[in-house]
Formats: sequence, C-alpha cells, structure tokens
Amino acid sequence: MAKEHTPRETESCCSKEEKEITTCCSETESHICENVSLDQKNSIDKNHAKATSETPGMKTYQVDGMDCGNCAKGIEKHLSALSGVQAAHVYFSTGQMKLAHTLSDEAIVSEVGKLGYTAIPVTHHRESTQSITKKTGYAPIMLSGIFIAAGLVGQYMATPDWMVALLFATAMVISGRKPVKAAFYSIKSRSLDMNVLMSMAVIGAAIIGEWLEGAMVVWLFALGNVLQDRSMEQTRQSIRGLMDMAPSKAWVKTADGLVEKAVENIAIGDEIVVKPGDRIPLDGKVLAGVTSVNQAPITGESIPVDKTVGDIVYAGTINESGSLDIEVTKLAEDTALSKIIHMVEDGQEQRAPTQAFIDRFAAIYTPIVFVLALAIIVLPPLFGFGAWSDWAYKGLALLIVACPCALVISTPVAIVSAIGNAAKQGVLIKGGTFLEKAGHIDAIAFDKTGTLTEGKPDVTDVKLVCGTHEDVLAVARTLEEYSTHPIAKTIVTHARDEGIQAKAGALFTNLPGRGVQATIAGDVYYAGNQKLFIELENLPADVKGTVEGLQRQGKTIVIVGTNRTILGVIAVADTIRPMTVNAIDALKQSGVKQLVMLTGDQENTAKNIAQVAHVNRYFAGLLPEDKVRAIQQLQHEGFKVAMVGDGINDAPALATSDLGIAMGGAGTDTAMETADIVLMADNLEKLPHTIRLSRRALRIIKQNVWFSLIIKFAALALIFPGWLTLWLAVLSDTGAAILVILNALRLLKAK
Repeated sequence: MAKEHTPRETESCCSKEEKEITTCCSETESHICENVSLDQKNSIDKNHAKATSETPGMKTYQVDGMDCGNCAKGIEKHLSALSGVQAAHVYFSTGQMKLAHTLSDEAIVSEVGKLGYTAIPVTHHRESTQSITKKTGYAPIMLSGIFIAAGLVGQYMATPDWMVALLFATAMVISGRKPVKAAFYSIKSRSLDMNVLMSMAVIGAAIIGEWLEGAMVVWLFALGNVLQDRSMEQTRQSIRGLMDMAPSKAWVKTADGLVEKAVENIAIGDEIVVKPGDRIPLDGKVLAGVTSVNQAPITGESIPVDKTVGDIVYAGTINESGSLDIEVTKLAEDTALSKIIHMVEDGQEQRAPTQAFIDRFAAIYTPIVFVLALAIIVLPPLFGFGAWSDWAYKGLALLIVACPCALVISTPVAIVSAIGNAAKQGVLIKGGTFLEKAGHIDAIAFDKTGTLTEGKPDVTDVKLVCGTHEDVLAVARTLEEYSTHPIAKTIVTHARDEGIQAKAGALFTNLPGRGVQATIAGDVYYAGNQKLFIELENLPADVKGTVEGLQRQGKTIVIVGTNRTILGVIAVADTIRPMTVNAIDALKQSGVKQLVMLTGDQENTAKNIAQVAHVNRYFAGLLPEDKVRAIQQLQHEGFKVAMVGDGINDAPALATSDLGIAMGGAGTDTAMETADIVLMADNLEKLPHTIRLSRRALRIIKQNVWFSLIIKFAALALIFPGWLTLWLAVLSDTGAAILVILNALRLLKAK
C-alpha cells in the first residue's frame, strides 16, 4: 500500500477507489504497462500526438511586415479563398505561414505581396532562416514626413489652400498606398482588419477636408507599423537564432580525404571531423579524440562536459579543445537541436487560455465598434443633432480606436519571448498553455530515483571495527569482484577509485540472499548482510547497533569479516544530487507551497532522503500506479500539481498531473514527446528559473492586457467631448502596441 508522509510524521494513504483500465503508454514504451484511468490514457495519447504529428504536405514560408494578429488572419483568409490552396495557417508570433497547396511558390509570394507583405519559402538551408525584413521601410515614411512638414510650413506662409492640401494629399498617398492596397484585399476576403479601418478613416478625413489630420493619421500608422515590426523581429530572432547554432556544413572523411558537405547531404554512419573551437554540426558518437564540449546551447549547462570515445555529442554544441572524429547517428532534421526548434516553433502557436479569450473578445469587440462608428457618422446628423462633419470626425476617430491591436498582441509577444528565453537556457516549453500553467503551479511532485537522487548506489560510510580502512575495502573488493550484484559493483568501483587493490583470493562462493565468501591467505572471509553474520553467530552488540543505526538512515549494509572477527561495515545508498537541495530551496522561495517526493523505497530510506532533500512531504512504498493516485490526492487537496520525472517510467503520473516536466530530454526522445516541459540537462538547476520565468510572463501579460484596455477605453471616452483628434487616436493605438511589445521583450533578457 502506498504511504504518504511528511519528513517527520506519517499520514493516511491515498484513495484507491479509482476506475482503472490496463493500457500501455506507447509503442516505444511497450515494456511499461501500467494501470491508468481512461482520462490519463487519453492525455498520454494527446501529448504523443501533439509532439509527433504534422500536417502532411505543408510548406513553410517566412512572412515579413505583419504587425498584429489581424494581419495574420487577413493573409490566412485571402489565401484560403484561392483555388489550389487546401489549408492555410499564418502565425503572427513567429512570422511564419504554413500552406498545403498545388500552386507555385512564385504565385504564393505574389498573392502575399498583393496584401502588402513579403513572403519567402523556407528550406532546410540556414540562410532561409534569416530575417527578410526590408531595410527600406523608413524611406516612404521619411518622404511622407517631408511633405507633411512642407504643408505645415505652407499654412504659416500664406500658401494657397489648394497647394497645402496637395502637399498633405501627396503625403497621404505615399504612406497610405500599402494599407489601402491591403485593405482592398482584406475586404475582398471578408476580413475586417486595421488596414480597412485606417483606410476608411483616412479617406473619410479627406472627404470632410481634414487633410492634415488624414496625413498625420496615415503617417503615424505607417511609422507605428515599422516600429512594431522591428520590435517583433527581436522576439522572432530569439527562435531563429537557435538554428544558427548548428553549422550548415561539415568535414566528412572519405576515401579521398576530408570533403566538406552540406549537413543535409550527410548520412547516418558517415564519419565527420570537428576541429577545436568549431561547433558540432550533427548528433553523433565519438570515435576518436578527447575534448571538453560546451553543451549550453542544448542543455543550458554552464560548465563544459568532458567527452571521450563512445560518448554522445549534440549538434550546435561547441568543441572547446581536442579534435574529434564523430560517427553521425542522426540526420540533420532529426538532431536534438532540430527537434527543439521544431517544438518551440509549433509550441508558440498553441494559444494560452488568456490569448484564446482575448482573441474571442477582439472578434466581437471590433465589428461592434465598427458598426457603432458608422451609426455615429450617420444617425445623429440624420435626426438633426449637429453637423455631418462633426459627427463624421467623431465616427472616424472611433474607427481608428476600433482595432484592438495592442490587446491582441499583448499575450503572444510575451509567450514568444518567454519560450525563446527558456529554449536558450536549456528548457523546452511546448506551448503558451504550458507556460501559463507553470505560472500557476503551487505543488511539485518529484520522482526520487534519478531525479532528486543520482539514480545509482554509492558507498556513503565505511565503519571500522577491527581492521583499517584499506583492509576493509581491499577484502571487500576481493570478495565482490566476482559478483554481478549492483551493490557489489558499487563497492568494487569505490575501492578502485580510492586506488585500493584486491587481494589474492580463491574458492569464491555466492551465498544467495546473504552475500559472498572466499578464501584469502588461508582464512574464509565473508561480505554480506546482517542475516549472514547472525547465522555465523558473529554479530556483537556494538556492531549490531551500528548496523541498525545505518539502516534507520535508509542505507543498505554490507558487513565484512570472518566467522570470528568483523573488520568493518560498509553502507551503500542512492545519494542526493549535488544541485537538489539548492533547487528545492529556490522553488520554495519562488512560492511553490508543496514539494513532494514519490518513491518505491521503504519508510526509513524515504524519510532520510526527504529530510536531506528539504521536501515538505513524501509518499513511500509506491508502485507505478500508486504515483498516479498520489498526484490525484494532491489535486483533490486543491493544488495545481507539476510532476517531475524521466518521461518514460513516470509517463502515467506525468499525464495525470496538471503539468508534466521531464528531465534529460537531450538524451531521450520519449521525454521530449511525453512531457509538457523538458529540462534538456539531466538536473534540476533550471526548474526554479522556469517557474520564475512563467510567473513573470503571467505578470507581464496582465500588465499588457490592462494597459491596452485602459488606453482603449480612455480613447473611447475622449471621443465624444471632442478631445480626441484623429492623429491622437492613431498615436494611442500604435503607441500602446509598441509599449506592449517593449514590455514583453524584457522576458528575453530574464536571467
């Protein structure tokens, strides 16, 4: 039965009254069949499908010039209406477009160009990932600004009205050509975006003779778009920069010597050479050479890792010292870095709940305000309440305020920035939904073995009775070298590491369930458990007390001696990882209320490790299905629970929790598929940063949403007293959008 405890007291076990079915987690995990609920199975299947499925026949394009979510929707609607396009998905946050179509690339690029945007097909080559943002975006704005300035000067120099109007009209044409063109195709595809609203406002201003107002509106709108585009480009580059970490070419060993090839043309099994200081181009296994590798681009580890023959290396990491011969084990599109990039890009388009709500709100808000603006222009003067020009001006101002641009981008920009930051720190967050969930987590459950602990036993104590330290370990190594038991291997490794040699032994005998024996220098020596020495009638009270004291600490005991004399006692235990305590303490400081350990170990072992690790509670004696019930108990207590495990054995618990976090994703594909968040390095160092980053992202999203709403409603309130001019309306809209983006960009630099 699963038992749950605090580090100092015992509590009741969790309920087992759950409806269960027997299922396997996945084909790749066929050796792990657990009892999990139907909901859990569906959750596991959903996570696998989410990570591994792709729409067949989709081609990706990079799109430049989108400055808000409505731009993306306008492009999507326009392309979806074309014959030959089966599916279209345009993503504002990443600046990407994915299409299933039978048209040529030139035709797609041309259609996107009609809307005022630039598109380029994305291939596997690194060059295509670079920004295609045009550097000429300021030229029309500068020229338009010159005409506006000339018009303003003309007003103070008694220039004829028609000439001043012509100067302002010229400025309107220069800055307004792109939005008017885009508005035409948006109306054609039945899309109500900012280009439509702005074009109607500018044309309306010209009709009522407000030439200066119209010119200022369209000029500020164009300037705001360019500034927004440049600001958004910083967040998009945070993801594109990941691709630049891996070289596009590699040196391959052939019969004719070293040949430089594009990484896309290198096959599994090819041998590549990486020189000191170069980045490793593909995942592989070291065939020759010794070096240290900076794995920060993949795992976020700040300290280089030593590599020698047989070790695995990853694309994008940096070979710091010696030359390496590497056997390629994965194609360019299957490397750990490529999977990170793919999952991060896809993850950004999984809308967080806040973003989904804002999108629904904007979809209702914009047409309502649009209809209201038309009503204000027509109805009051129709019934004799004021002049047409006055109400038309108010209606045009309302049209400009109608587009909730800053509100719509308040969430996705923050999510892109946070996910990009996390990816560079070695943390893979698979979508805005999971980023938002991480910000609400107040309880974290840890699998003990391999998560809080090293996952392998180590010698913790050597207690001397009648022998020296060297004698005890020398005899123990002699006895255990012929055993295949994990504890025996641990003792042999420990003695070897201390430079202690084995003695000459003979007549080695295994004693099942008790230990081993051998003859050394004419005497029979034993290494075994307490039961063995009780049978030998050689267990003094002081030794028994030492053994029981170590066992209370959850340690496994090996007694070394003869049937007459005991040399010493060796204690073996799974040790806490060096970073565990710091990580747990940092999580407590981050506001996580419950830190819980799940383990199949007995009470004494679990209690000892829980105290050392500083967790609040622990569940001991768990079978795999009991971990699921432990997670459910925490949820029933009202906690939002994250589960941290290895992504394979803990798959049911990961799926049951509100947020699944896997460790060591760089080495296991299953971990990357199963969990919602993946710590690429096999340690807990990045988990507190991830929680803090998620909570900071939530704060910034709230700040952006409230700021956008306050600005919007303040502008609406200023319309009817006549205090809101057209140019001030557009300044409030584009200015708010720029400030929202800049606020979100702070997440890119969060340490």
